[in-house]
Amino acid sequence: MLEEDIIRLLPDSVANQIAAGEVIQRPASVVKELVENSIDAGATSVEIIIKEGGKALVQVVDNGKGMSPTDARMAFERHATSKIAVADDLSTLRTMGFRGEALPSIAAVAQIDLRTMRRGDNVGTRVLIAGSKVEGQEATACPPGTNLMVRNIFAYLPARRKFLKSDSVEFSHITHEFERLALVNTGVDFTLIHNDVTLHQLHRSSLKQRITALFGKSIGHQLIPVETESSIVRISGFVTLPQYARKRGAHQYFFVNGRNMRHPYFHKAVLNCYSELSSAGTQPGYFINLEVDPERIDVNIHPQKHEIKFEDEQSIWQILTAAIKEALGKANASGAIDFDSEDVPEIPFFSPDAPGIEPGTDVDPAYNPFDSARQYVPSAVDDWQKLYEGFTARSASAMPPADDETGASGLVASRLGGRAEGVEAVRSRLNAVPDEVAPPPEVNLGLGFEAPKTETPLFTLHNRLIVTPSKSGIMLVDRHRAHVRVLYEQFSRQLAEGDVQSQRLLFPEAVEVSAAGSVALQTFSGELAGLGFDMAYLGDNTWNITAVPSLSSSVPASELLQQLVEELDTSGEARESLIKPVAISMARAAAVKSDTVWSNGETESLLYELLALPSPDYTPDGLAIIRTVSHQQLDALFE
Repeated sequence: MLEEDIIRLLPDSVANQIAAGEVIQRPASVVKELVENSIDAGATSVEIIIKEGGKALVQVVDNGKGMSPTDARMAFERHATSKIAVADDLSTLRTMGFRGEALPSIAAVAQIDLRTMRRGDNVGTRVLIAGSKVEGQEATACPPGTNLMVRNIFAYLPARRKFLKSDSVEFSHITHEFERLALVNTGVDFTLIHNDVTLHQLHRSSLKQRITALFGKSIGHQLIPVETESSIVRISGFVTLPQYARKRGAHQYFFVNGRNMRHPYFHKAVLNCYSELSSAGTQPGYFINLEVDPERIDVNIHPQKHEIKFEDEQSIWQILTAAIKEALGKANASGAIDFDSEDVPEIPFFSPDAPGIEPGTDVDPAYNPFDSARQYVPSAVDDWQKLYEGFTARSASAMPPADDETGASGLVASRLGGRAEGVEAVRSRLNAVPDEVAPPPEVNLGLGFEAPKTETPLFTLHNRLIVTPSKSGIMLVDRHRAHVRVLYEQFSRQLAEGDVQSQRLLFPEAVEVSAAGSVALQTFSGELAGLGFDMAYLGDNTWNITAVPSLSSSVPASELLQQLVEELDTSGEARESLIKPVAISMARAAAVKSDTVWSNGETESLLYELLALPSPDYTPDGLAIIRTVSHQQLDALFE
């Protein structure tokens, strides 16, 4: 007996739920789709209201052109759209949406309450939908525009709802999406409200004013304008100065024809412009808008429309690179050439009336190089014995005396604690003291342990790299990262032991942070208070700091808070303990800076502390601290 036909059409509700998996990933996706619809409707004012990180409510209110009763109902039908009519319209798109998938996908997984009215109508319409099922449509009184409420996202798709993160994490994603939307639509007023607290109220402004309104006034002096135009593309926007490149959380935004975009190829073009200007492991910020002929790009790549293909990709790469390099050059970002004026001979001005001077020679006519009877008299530079004695004398005078108490003042107490095995571990790694040679007298470097004095040569290159020989070649140690690692171990241990006291500031500091950072501080305010922070929210994403942990009392409170916000904001997940992010933030803020000069004693002490740690090779966030150039690599350089 033959089987019956088994292929059948899925119900629209099931098809919409499947589509929702691509279009709607979390509450932030709902915010993106609804706000883009408001922009396409000609809205000049958009208000976004969030409850419980978007899980309970995402509401978008705009003053756009509104919808008729028929359009209000049709908007939730699959592939129903007002943006395109034929396939050729895809090549001339200037609207944000065009697929007709967002609203039916949202309606399939949540509860919808839509109220809308066109200008000129006497009454509006209200549509109620739950799980793709229309529960009612009626006339209602409402202002012109659209008010769309999405409640209980993924209520009809429990498998997806259980994967949502905490309210703070989900709202962090919403704030990042809000920032992208606000940056690309500077001609629109935006308001963001979370749990009845207004976090942003942005008015129409220029791009630079919108950037400072979102990320704080301090970013204003970091921006360099970028502007160029060709027959292929018009580029405008801003990049940040190289000295403000960040290791984490850099503000990086690409826009094309008023649309947000992610483009790894163009991102690499920007990074190449900074390759020799900023330190390794850091990335610059940029806010770059590209205006291209819509017929030369393809936005129909992904349902979320973040990916865009360019017909003239390589040409735009070259134009973008040239524009950024020109902007950096105009801002003197590459630095001026510093000519050393010491010991430079004075060159007189040329005078055409000055008499000419014939060059003279100093010749000894009695000198005969073939005279074998002439005895050789060594000059001072040939007396190698005296030279060597002078070199060793200078080396000895450069070393700190045994009773020097300033060699490592300001560094943290060592984890070695005077343990013999710890000292031997350091000696083994450096291979500094052979077993058959008695170690020299020990000297107290002020680190809380007796560090052995060795004959290991070391020096610091450009106040950044510590260079010293090792068993396998030459060891290169990043001084700042090494100090971060050492400080992190001490801070995390003391925080875990509860050995933390709060240090009152003589003058409280007001610090402005990003909206996402402000949310993170509010979320973890109780835990931070237990770790020694005393802060109060002043509004407008500004926090007043009155006390910090005594472990970091020497660090500017504003710098410490910015480091902490960066760590909490980029963590992406709720944390069971704040010990690690707080310890990392304190260590980064307190670690030695590149403009600080250390003595040999301080450098040697830091190296001993680092190599005594169980994991000295990487920072807590995975950046390399130690690199070794092997003997084979050194030999290969001179083959």
